[in-house]
Amino acid sequence: MGKLLFIVQQPGKSYMKRIASALLLSLLTVALSACTTAVDSPIQQSLPPTVTNVPPTATIVWFPPTDTPTPQPVVTTAPTPERKPGIGEQVLEDDFSSPTLWNPAVSEDASIDLDQNRLTIAVQPGVNAYRVRQGPMLANFYAEVTARPSLCRGPDEYGLVFRAPSNVAYYAFALACNGTARAERMRFSRSYPLHAPVLSADVPFGAPGEARLGVWANGPELRFFLNGRYQFGISDLAYKAGSVGVFARSVDETPVTVLFSDLAVYDVFYTAPATATP
Repeated sequence: MGKLLFIVQQPGKSYMKRIASALLLSLLTVALSACTTAVDSPIQQSLPPTVTNVPPTATIVWFPPTDTPTPQPVVTTAPTPERKPGIGEQVLEDDFSSPTLWNPAVSEDASIDLDQNRLTIAVQPGVNAYRVRQGPMLANFYAEVTARPSLCRGPDEYGLVFRAPSNVAYYAFALACNGTARAERMRFSRSYPLHAPVLSADVPFGAPGEARLGVWANGPELRFFLNGRYQFGISDLAYKAGSVGVFARSVDETPVTVLFSDLAVYDVFYTAPATATP
């Protein structure tokens, strides 16, 4: 059997140089690759978080300033004008005790009676009865009388007669049993309205009731009062002077009965201020 012979050849110097050169080239290549990686991959630095600009929280104003109000001028209220100026001394006081001054009478339709210092007028349905006192003749005055309806309803009327130049002509301050007051001028039993009916809390509603009627007369100016309170005024000079009296009138289909007492009359001396011509 033959033998295999391995012949080992020793490397020469040139071969060793080539190997060394290859190793050096490999090391340089690795080094350059590391540098390139370091340059191409920048270092990741941790940056602080971005701060967003948050608007400041609004300050709460607990007592906000307000506009100073402009001071308003003080308005002075004018005093209530005097409705009954110039009243002087009492010129007449009648307690309805003298039949001579009032001439009482009785008929089928009406009766006028004086008793216990009261004058009572009672009328049947549809009848108007009045009585004018025997003097004095009055022009400028303030007169008052108390009226007490004891039988009265709806549009039935009663009241104060004044400036009556005769028994067929006079002014009348009339109260109705429906709570209204008005003024009229009478002539020969015909009525001429001077003021439309005015609803008033001072007028007794129906009967029984009581009211103090007052009339202020000065020249053509006539003013009407109830329980001392002004109701309305008119201007009329058909009758310049006359006597005072009382009346009761049935307008509805029922009788009417009214009692009058405490008649008083005062002088009036008053000159109205001159009105500037526009």
